[in-house]
Amino acid sequence: MTARTGRCLCGAVKFKATPKIESDGVHVDACHCGMCRRQVGGPMMAVNLEGAPEIEDDSHVGVHHSSDWAERVFCKTCGSNLFYRLRDGSLHTVNAGALDDLSDAKFAVEIFIDEKPDYYDFAQPTRKLTGEEVFKMFAEAQGK
Repeated sequence: MTARTGRCLCGAVKFKATPKIESDGVHVDACHCGMCRRQVGGPMMAVNLEGAPEIEDDSHVGVHHSSDWAERVFCKTCGSNLFYRLRDGSLHTVNAGALDDLSDAKFAVEIFIDEKPDYYDFAQPTRKLTGEEVFKMFAEAQGK
């Protein structure tokens, strides 16, 4: 898969990122956890990546250590939310809206569905995972 280009709202942070290809193509997934909703004002729409993104100039990049296991990466100039990553480097995602082209992507998975407020729903059928299921999945992937 070829790397795709992306940027923050003001263009100070430009990057290349390679989406992870699932059996049915590129996925855009939603996270309904309270931290994501507080950060972006609704569900976080993100794309899993094959490794870390390549940032052209990281002088405008800020990092917030949002938990013992994860970091949220943003543009220090315009405040755009760009990436979510596990601190151990085992997972990198990009905010779907920061990529220049996702014309081939499909909305596939919703995580932390048990934290989703009642005031919104998505029309598309998706795979839905609770927070407990997500943490179990990560633990199994790390052999714990």
